[in-house]
Amino acid sequence: MHHHHSAGTASSPPMTSTISSDKPLSKPWAIGAITVGSGLELYDSVVYNFFATLIGPQYFPLTDPFGQLLFSFAAFGVGYVMRPIGGFVIGAYADRVGRKPAVVLTLWLMALSAALLVLTPTYAQIGLAAPILMTIARLLQGFAIGGEMGPASAMLLEYADEKSRGFYTSWQPFSQGLAAIFAALVALSLTNFLPHSALSSWGWRVSFVIGILVIPLSVMIRSRLDETLVPTKWGESDATSHRRLVKDNWRELCASVLLMIGLASAVHIVVFYLPNYGAIQLHLPLSQSIWAGFVGSLALAVLSPFAGWLSDRVGRRKVVWWSRFAMLAMIYPAFYALNNVHSLTCLLIVAGCLAIPMAMTSASTLVLVSEVLPQRLRATGLSVSYYVAVVVFGSFSQFFSTLLIHLTRDPNAPAYYVIGCGLISLAGLAMVRETLGRRLA
Repeated sequence: MHHHHSAGTASSPPMTSTISSDKPLSKPWAIGAITVGSGLELYDSVVYNFFATLIGPQYFPLTDPFGQLLFSFAAFGVGYVMRPIGGFVIGAYADRVGRKPAVVLTLWLMALSAALLVLTPTYAQIGLAAPILMTIARLLQGFAIGGEMGPASAMLLEYADEKSRGFYTSWQPFSQGLAAIFAALVALSLTNFLPHSALSSWGWRVSFVIGILVIPLSVMIRSRLDETLVPTKWGESDATSHRRLVKDNWRELCASVLLMIGLASAVHIVVFYLPNYGAIQLHLPLSQSIWAGFVGSLALAVLSPFAGWLSDRVGRRKVVWWSRFAMLAMIYPAFYALNNVHSLTCLLIVAGCLAIPMAMTSASTLVLVSEVLPQRLRATGLSVSYYVAVVVFGSFSQFFSTLLIHLTRDPNAPAYYVIGCGLISLAGLAMVRETLGRRLA
């Protein structure tokens, strides 16, 4: 293991530049500026997740086999496939050029994709151009989302001091929880107040417009952030140093992917899978089962800062270990209860119980992975390990769960899948040392 300290401690607060006449942002403003993109990213995904059934038929003529193919590809595939690619490209840019240009770039890409979603006329109006434009919007959105998390988390960590790195990094999952709450509320109010005809013609577009309105403001705040990346020494070629970094840190990178699988599986089950499970398996109306996503998001927002603070007190590994263990212990009884008591109350209680270990594990895992990776690999490593885990869990979770239900003839089978992911992630935990109080490489 080589830890290069030549660049000085990455954890000391960044020097403010003397060139900009602007006063540097205060800490709360800086945290808000850094995390706003992560929030927007989850907001767009959650809103799209709720309205996909409305949006689909208007853009993808399902009578035409090509249209159907495009639809399935655009609805699921592209968003997921583009995430690790965006994570790698924008993460590498953030690790070489700086965190700040990367986090501003992701916002503009998001604005562009959301504008395409809002402005594209339907298939009935412009024919095949409609599904093609929608697919481009989803490609862009996936690429931007992939590039958001790594640079933003790296920046939060590098803004903090030795004693508060856990607390600072935890504002990343907090912002996502907050945005998902907002997305659920927007979706709930639109589905409950608008007649169906208005909802499908223009109502769903309103939710994306709300997302776009935040962007110019956040770009403005973000451009006042201080850069936290320490530039490399002269005379070292980037490509060779990057290759060497990967070679020196392959254990950390493997452990990061394994740890992230536990994080992604927990979040996907509670925030994305339970609302759909309630609608499909338990036959609850969508306007009701969306509340499960709301409960999960609320817990994520409320508990993340607490989990980050706790990891600064007792250590990252303890918080990760106990929250993972709680998830493993609770998941089977949770599905057993859901399948035997078909009610909204039961769904919400289950969502609430599972949301606690999910929130605790999200913040603590993010800190641990950020600290395990050296600075020149941090943004890329975070983005790529997280989105590889999301692709494994996100795009295949429904498939594996359905397959397991079929093979075992046990409706509680999705629980086995989560248990499998949890055990894999514990292997990742075993591979890394405690990082609390350690000087960052």
